[in-house]
Amino acid sequence: MTVRRGPILREGSQGQPDSSEPDAPAPSFNKRPHADAEMARVLRTKPVSMAKDSSSGAITFWKHDPLHDVVGAMADHVIMAFPGAPSRFERRSGKEHVTGTARSGTVTVIPAGSTSRWDIFQPLTVVQLYLPQTTLLRVAAEAGMAGPDDLVERTANPDLITSRLLLSAVGALDGSAVLDSLFRHQLTDLVATRLLAAYSGSFSRPVPIIGGLSPKILARAIERLRSDVDADLSLSALASDAALSRFHFCRAFKESTGVSPHAWLRQHRLEQAMQMLRETDDSILSIAAALGYASQTAFAAAFKKLTGESPSVWRTRVRK
Repeated sequence: MTVRRGPILREGSQGQPDSSEPDAPAPSFNKRPHADAEMARVLRTKPVSMAKDSSSGAITFWKHDPLHDVVGAMADHVIMAFPGAPSRFERRSGKEHVTGTARSGTVTVIPAGSTSRWDIFQPLTVVQLYLPQTTLLRVAAEAGMAGPDDLVERTANPDLITSRLLLSAVGALDGSAVLDSLFRHQLTDLVATRLLAAYSGSFSRPVPIIGGLSPKILARAIERLRSDVDADLSLSALASDAALSRFHFCRAFKESTGVSPHAWLRQHRLEQAMQMLRETDDSILSIAAALGYASQTAFAAAFKKLTGESPSVWRTRVRK
């Protein structure tokens, strides 16, 4: 990546500043658009997929054409990782001119309120996390980390840890509202912790967690995870039952079980599906609905991803 500082001139501008350069004051926080709206405007397409809620922002997966536009100030922080082919870009902000290549293993961080002119010269595949400032502040408090100064803007910054975290979302959102919500909340908190440690002006590390959940609290968490599909299995509900913050509950649960709450619940739902396929004549559609999947197609795709076989093929094989 190359950074140059100096006047930004448009080709053929006879020495006049580029009128597309973002130099006006950013609007107040409450008047800024949320990141999903601003990205839809500049990318001029719909995301391949989006999972969002008011408490944890959104995870989006885009495939878009070359881009030549100003990305305006947004209410959310935007963190990007790139699973596809490399794409060359230029970013201009004030007197700063950055050139580089977005590729796998790199991360771009756009802090809330910043604005830049972007020129992306090839089609780009990108995973984006839209992180509200309130979530960043909550995670800092729960993790015992210093409250964040402004996040540092980074463009195609080499960062395998954050890149892998974000790219894990590509295959993890499988059409089950409960599983998708639990995964999204876990991922948001993990990425927020990483941003506080690596991209905040006030360097900080989370307070280390020693030990897992007590047997009684773990049993209560497992009981809730095994409950009906309609039960509240959100990360907030699980943490509240344990009288812990979301951040500390996730870490302690994994210390006790070896897996995250999302991974535990996904495996439990798979075992439920296998039992229903093996022991009942219920249709694939009714099993999908009973387990909380949005459609038979979503259930079949999730089942095959974990077993290598479709539900119907698996049922036929085990019943022989």
